[in-house]
Amino acid sequence: MNKLTIGQIKERLKDSTISPLFLQQLKEDSRSGVQKLLQQYEKQQLILENQLKEYQQKCYYEQKCWQLDRLVAGVDEVGRGCLAGPVVCAAVILNPQVPIIGVDDSKKLRPESRTRLAKIIKEESLAYSVALISPSTIDQINILEASRLAMKFAVQKLSLTPESLLVDAVKIETEIPQTDLIKGDEKSASIGAASILAKVCRDELMDRYDEFYPEYNFKSNKGYGTREHLLALKEFGISPIHRKSFSPVRQIIA
Repeated sequence: MNKLTIGQIKERLKDSTISPLFLQQLKEDSRSGVQKLLQQYEKQQLILENQLKEYQQKCYYEQKCWQLDRLVAGVDEVGRGCLAGPVVCAAVILNPQVPIIGVDDSKKLRPESRTRLAKIIKEESLAYSVALISPSTIDQINILEASRLAMKFAVQKLSLTPESLLVDAVKIETEIPQTDLIKGDEKSASIGAASILAKVCRDELMDRYDEFYPEYNFKSNKGYGTREHLLALKEFGISPIHRKSFSPVRQIIA
């Protein structure tokens, strides 16, 4: 062990698989720098173990399907309460063999964490899809029906057909058996993953809309009814992506 420099040991500890023998050798190494590296490694491993346990707890409903070798998809939407832009839904079939550490309700995550996790979800899931319903359709059929329609489309767009659905408190028009969970994006890893994909997709879309309609500051408010958004509506009127059936917008055009 003394033949390895502290820098070399630091690189070795970055490996995904560390043998018990190597760790024992580190414990017996008298160099203070080595002991500091070992403490840092053990602390990080404890954090990872706790994160894995938390992920496994969020797979409680998924495990019931995985034990029967059944494909299960989580489904969630974002943007129901916005004054502008589409409602966006995602569906995700997670890989039972690949835990995605950090998956949670998208609203609880920082933007950079959502972006990082969205990339991992797309790479590691068995299948995923995203569906959008336009503001004009929302105005025609109401936001609840638009959300259900987005969920239905997202499930239909999956490259694999799920045998069970986990949904965040909304019933979908489908023959696939479904379980609706209150606060499902907190309780289910699959629903949480879907909420992340939907949120990242919608936020990116609203950022692009901001380039066309900068007066509403969509890049910041994402279409939600913030004070500055409401003031912009009064000053500039509505844009083509505003939902005319929503009360604050409807009052502007009345």
